[in-house]
Amino acid sequence: MGANPGISLTEQAYTRIEELIVTLQLPPGGAVSEGELCAQTGFGRTPVREALQRLARQRLVNILPRRGMFVTEINVETQLQLLDLRREVERLMAARAARQATPQERNRFRTQAEKMDRAARDDDDEGFLALDKAFNAMVGAACRNPFARTSMEQWNPLSRRFWYQHHRNVGDLPRMAALHAAVARAIAYGDPDAAAQASDALINHLEGFTRAALDAGR
Repeated sequence: MGANPGISLTEQAYTRIEELIVTLQLPPGGAVSEGELCAQTGFGRTPVREALQRLARQRLVNILPRRGMFVTEINVETQLQLLDLRREVERLMAARAARQATPQERNRFRTQAEKMDRAARDDDDEGFLALDKAFNAMVGAACRNPFARTSMEQWNPLSRRFWYQHHRNVGDLPRMAALHAAVARAIAYGDPDAAAQASDALINHLEGFTRAALDAGR
């Protein structure tokens, strides 16, 4: 794996391990170790250890003294609680981004919407996951509120992993991509009310998706 000189090794290690967890290559409940992750990702112990500490703060990894490290289980009730928070914070962030995004950022949101549409047409779930992660980072930057941005960074991996685990059973990639694209376009057009409404529509869909996943598992 080639290192990117513009990004710290810790950030690169975090990005790779987070991807392995979100796409279930490191399965929920499974044990992980620094040594195995170093071998799997090609990064040294220090960046891997620091990445794992960040993942633990995001509740993707449990670090248990004298017992080891484990990928956290996926919990539907946790997702429903998270959606209560996401509804309020993401509505605020979308509206602020629509008001405060620069012309360059608005162009990027337009492009992101087009990429979301393409991922839906191609049934590209992993491509959509990467676009979703980038989209949230874009909203976090454009809203000009570092506290909201930090909150989104905290919960986003949990939400993406939950979606990845259940989306094929519930079958909603085209709808998810379309709802994300609607938020992106409202921000691009500089319409705070439309951005807030599109954000609410996205969370409404995610709540229904989460409850459908719960019903399917019974």
